[in-house]
Amino acid sequence: MFFYLCYLCTRNKKTLKQIFMQEKATHVRIEVADPSPLGLAGLAMVTLVAASQKLGWTTGLSLAIPWAIFLGGFAQLIACVYDFKHNNLFGATAFGAYGLFWISVATSWMIKMGVLGQTLSAAVDVHQLGFAFIGYLFISVFLTIAAFKTNKALIAIMILIDVLFIGLALDSFGLGEYWHTIAAWSELSISLIGFYAMGGNLLNKTYGRTILPLGKGIWQ
Repeated sequence: MFFYLCYLCTRNKKTLKQIFMQEKATHVRIEVADPSPLGLAGLAMVTLVAASQKLGWTTGLSLAIPWAIFLGGFAQLIACVYDFKHNNLFGATAFGAYGLFWISVATSWMIKMGVLGQTLSAAVDVHQLGFAFIGYLFISVFLTIAAFKTNKALIAIMILIDVLFIGLALDSFGLGEYWHTIAAWSELSISLIGFYAMGGNLLNKTYGRTILPLGKGIWQ
């Protein structure tokens, strides 16, 4: 018997353990909920607060900073991580990029206000923000093209984000106050559509049917 087992091992190139024990492969699948409502809630909230300041409805940035960090930043970053787990490349890229954007914006505000020291505040050049906005415009254009396969609510948000970055960039370079106004109203529109898209994603998935229509994508 022993020599027969040795023969089997040699012939099949298996160990005695593999012969006596049946190997079993275990596949673990972790289900995660769609994080889009959380990410859209963060986007809608931070753009509402930021737009109120740009439009002159509120003043100062002190109480805009927490919303930029926690709603605009952390909420979207959480949605980003779970969208990667959800195999949603568009959502993960968008929420990740814009989450990091808002944390960077909040940090820029704190530098300008002197929170991080007078040395940094004295060396501020707003044109650098202009170039950052141009860079994010490039990112947003690619995301807008990708959004054409999602739904019309996201397409509208992405187009408005493109307009927002154009307005922010040109305003940073001092090319006219009206660019600031364009950016402000674009940001407010992003917020309102963002709230609708958040509600649509949440209610439609919760009830398993269309409560708030989001519209089909244009390029399927």
